Amino acid sequence: MSKLLAKRAVAWLSSLVTPNGTAIRALRTACNVSLRELALRTGRDRSHLSRVERGLAGASEETIRAIAAALGLPNAAALNREEQP
Repeated sequence: MSKLLAKRAVAWLSSLVTPNGTAIRALRTACNVSLRELALRTGRDRSHLSRVERGLAGASEETIRAIAAALGLPNAAALNREEQP
């Protein structure tokens, strides 16, 4: 996926996804980043990130900021947006 296409997908998905877990998974997938790669980029445990994505565990603001940075987002706001109708 080209970088331009990935950026457009991220912008579109960030306006549609539910907070945290669903948003993280959707944006990670749109950026073509595996869970293993996200764990390496953030320095967080892969199994914890998986639980966060599935809504089984919470994530600190620091972790959310690390995920946003690893996905190339300017801030963590895109990971906390409500789903739009």
